[in-house]
Amino acid sequence: MSRRYDCSEPMERTRGIAEAFAAARRGELVVLPTDTVYGVGVDAFMPPAVEALLQAKGRGREMPPPVLVGSVRAATALVEDLGTYGQDLIDEFWPGALTLICRANPNLMWDLGETKGTVALRMPMHELAVELLKETGPLAVSSANLSGQPAARTAAEAEKMLGDSVSVYLDGGPSGHAEPSTIVDLTGSVPRLLRAGAISEEKIRSVVGVLLTDDDDAPTGDSDEKGAEDAADAPSEPAEAKPSLTKPAPADEPTDAADGDPKPDTPAAKPSLTKDTPAEQVD
Repeated sequence: MSRRYDCSEPMERTRGIAEAFAAARRGELVVLPTDTVYGVGVDAFMPPAVEALLQAKGRGREMPPPVLVGSVRAATALVEDLGTYGQDLIDEFWPGALTLICRANPNLMWDLGETKGTVALRMPMHELAVELLKETGPLAVSSANLSGQPAARTAAEAEKMLGDSVSVYLDGGPSGHAEPSTIVDLTGSVPRLLRAGAISEEKIRSVVGVLLTDDDDAPTGDSDEKGAEDAADAPSEPAEAKPSLTKPAPADEPTDAADGDPKPDTPAAKPSLTKDTPAEQVD
């Protein structure tokens, strides 16, 4: 039977995160808010759980889920390398609504579906999501809706569609962006924009310089675009220091505000998602 926790209440938040962590460890589905839409996630390293996620969504292995992480360190452990531009994009836009498709670390024992050796990664700018991800480690997370239906913007909408297929619903209020995350493929020699979203094409170009789009004929890597199309847009060790969701602004330009909202501890100390400095990719 499903349980929903109102995370605006400190005690409910603490209890909900603990229950979501336990459910993920059992291979069960968890719904969580992100800075874009609500996501439904499972332990990325439990193939039966990933299969259950795909079944709950009504989709097949040809549409593998993206992975949400709670730190840059967790992300880098999942990829073969970030390529020429990956670290710059992470420094500028993570945590935030940017999904990066990279070559997956070939030594990982997981099965997300037909990924063609890639993984779609994102670190959301959402305190509750990052609190959970700090405890669970990487989660395979898809938008919390049935395939073909609008993405859920509230826990209630997600529960109406997914019902008892999900064990724990973390209700963090309405999600942030109306737009999904922007998706950039880094598996080729030149970054390619696969989906325009909350972060504009112009902002991406300001970091990478050259950016291929659908209008370009240049070949790209073997990334599975279907697998990234709904990045909810989900193992690191439990965090000792809480993350901050405040991105420091560069000296000469303002930062983008967090969009409402897709990573357990006591409610007294809220996590901080301050971006890691280049010299310290840890939380």
